[in-house]
Amino acid sequence: MWSLPAAFPPLLLLLLLGQTPPSRLQSLSTMKLRLVGPGSRPEEGRLEVLHQGQWGTVCDDDFALQEATVACRQLGFEAALTWAHSAKYGPGEGPIWLDNVHCVGTESSLDQCRSNGWGVSDCSHSEDVGVVCHPQRQRGYLSERVSNALGPQGRRLEEVRLKPILASAKRQSLVTEGAVEVKYEGHWRQVCDQGWTGNNSRVVCGMLGFPSEAPVVSHHYRKVWNSKMKDPKSRLKSLTKKNSFWIHRVNCLGTEPHMANCQVQVAPAQGKLRPACPGGMHAVVSCVAGPRFRPLKEKPGSKESWAEETRVRLRSGAQVGEGRVEVLRNRRWGTVCDHGWNLISASVVCRQLGFGSAREALFGAQLGQALGPIHLSEVRCGGYERTLSDCPSLEGSQSGCQHDNDAAVRCNIPNLGFQDQVRLAGGRSPEEGVVEVQVDVNGVQRWGAVCSDHWGLSEAMVACRQLGLGFANHAIKDTWYWQGTPGAGEVVMSGVHCSGTELALQQCQRHGPVHCSHGAGHFSAGVSCTDSAADLVLNAQLVQETAYLEDRPLSQLYCAHEENCLSRSADRMDWPYGHRRLLRFSSQIHNLGRADFRPKTGRHSWIWHQCHRHYHSIEVFTHYDLLTLNGSKVAEGHKASFCLEDTSCPTGMQRRYACANFGEQGVTVGCWDTYRHDIDCQWVDITDVGPGDYIFQVVVNPKLEVAESDFSNNVMRCRCKYDGQRVWLHDCRTGDRGPP
Repeated sequence: MWSLPAAFPPLLLLLLLGQTPPSRLQSLSTMKLRLVGPGSRPEEGRLEVLHQGQWGTVCDDDFALQEATVACRQLGFEAALTWAHSAKYGPGEGPIWLDNVHCVGTESSLDQCRSNGWGVSDCSHSEDVGVVCHPQRQRGYLSERVSNALGPQGRRLEEVRLKPILASAKRQSLVTEGAVEVKYEGHWRQVCDQGWTGNNSRVVCGMLGFPSEAPVVSHHYRKVWNSKMKDPKSRLKSLTKKNSFWIHRVNCLGTEPHMANCQVQVAPAQGKLRPACPGGMHAVVSCVAGPRFRPLKEKPGSKESWAEETRVRLRSGAQVGEGRVEVLRNRRWGTVCDHGWNLISASVVCRQLGFGSAREALFGAQLGQALGPIHLSEVRCGGYERTLSDCPSLEGSQSGCQHDNDAAVRCNIPNLGFQDQVRLAGGRSPEEGVVEVQVDVNGVQRWGAVCSDHWGLSEAMVACRQLGLGFANHAIKDTWYWQGTPGAGEVVMSGVHCSGTELALQQCQRHGPVHCSHGAGHFSAGVSCTDSAADLVLNAQLVQETAYLEDRPLSQLYCAHEENCLSRSADRMDWPYGHRRLLRFSSQIHNLGRADFRPKTGRHSWIWHQCHRHYHSIEVFTHYDLLTLNGSKVAEGHKASFCLEDTSCPTGMQRRYACANFGEQGVTVGCWDTYRHDIDCQWVDITDVGPGDYIFQVVVNPKLEVAESDFSNNVMRCRCKYDGQRVWLHDCRTGDRGPP
């Protein structure tokens, strides 16, 4: 009998006894987890691990709260609430990758914990562990992307497209019907129609930017297919005999955001030498385009569907089909909290708005914050709901959410090819330059410049959107310092006027025959694009609470009169005798965007006003108007930004802009600029207005001089009642362009 020395390493002892020591798994940054199971809650389910390209489960032996906490943090959640044993979320398939996992609780990844090692387990799938995470996402966990949800097998399935077969489909500028083709490992394959379902079609249409699928008249396609199979010279006939031509089988639930999330069998089961699609043909799908993408001649949808669409909207997105999600409840727009927000719920929003499925569900106010109510939290869509309001959810006011939890979405939209019809040339970076467009000139496609007459920020916004470069930072009329593409200097588009919502410059109003007052060359239109922008929003509640009347003596209004802050009738008064009746109020303007709001021009261009002894960085920063109920203006005022600064910022954030000592002016992201009711020009002169019911309106950045991610919330309107002596403002709202 031999004995071991006291210092004999315990690791060697285990090896001699034939036991495997607990191990720490390798590849710390590459280990991938997911939660799987019935239901759509993103924060709970069966815990699965990706190893060697295959998903497997974790055994519940020794699994406890500290292990669940590590897994939840790795998945992007704040913490774990509990764990579930005995395959509560259903038994998994494939290998049981981990067993006897032991974590301290401070690890950043499950592969930093000890376990038996990869695939070393004495468990069955009836012991698969599940976890329940806290729905609050970690700071820095920004979104759930389709690409992040795919394993190596799924990422090999790259794209989907429809190949038009019938002559009627080939004539359409937007392909909505055709044979399904899948790009797998860099090569396009067709999908066998055997076992093809409407759920599969729904997923394909969603990926291509279409909200729904339509029935296919299959006998037309079968007839075309059969004729090609009978043709001995048909290339298709020879290709179909190769399994590399086919995707063998697809099985989707219909709620998946990408076909790679479905069960996809590329080839028949291994070991069976049989064709991939015996007796079948390619799967054919017909999609229904959303209202925004239908040809003008098509009839609009029903009033019911239009009403559903108008109860949800996207704000502050650079591209069509992306933005912060807002819903309409009790005549007020409010946001959705990101607790529980996922791709399935985001896809319901996208389809409701006439887009395809969601390609990204964003958390943490990634597309800007809003003011006002938070209507919904813990939204739990199953994926087939027609509207977001059909999904189970909690009241946002009871969730403890703040606007830094505002949820957002990026939707799939149809590819109309507009991005290939515009380019920038001559800039110092890919985000700036002379705008060059491709248009039809006498039946020939030609590249050329855009006339800068009437070129402004709305047109530049459309150009940057079409280019896929975000927002316009500047609309440039004088581009002499940029060299355009040789041969593309001639002006081919003039008189461009965009509302700002178009997908492409080609959709904006423009001259028929080109007419440019200064010709081509140095004065062609240019842009500078940026991926983020400011977003100014007026605090409507403060306006409502601070409004009052003042009869102010003319002797105290000389400076205000010089700066045109009084009605024209003040010119005819016997100065300094008499007074003006002023509707005064305070305004608080928040920057809720993702970039600082800065004046368009630098300090060298600011204008000095001697009377008030200050600089105006923006000559007209706000318009104040009193309107009749039908919109006619009866009184007006304006406010120059004589001191655009950070009056206040949230706790922990430093003020960056201050006007003292000729300082830099602007409003930092998250901060606000306050104009008190008792400073000059912070009013509307209503001396000439009679008693009655009116609309009080404030417009921020009225001339669109500075780029913002959302101009629709620059208008605030209130109901106003004036009895000749007193005034009442009520029902003040921001962002609604119609009467409140």
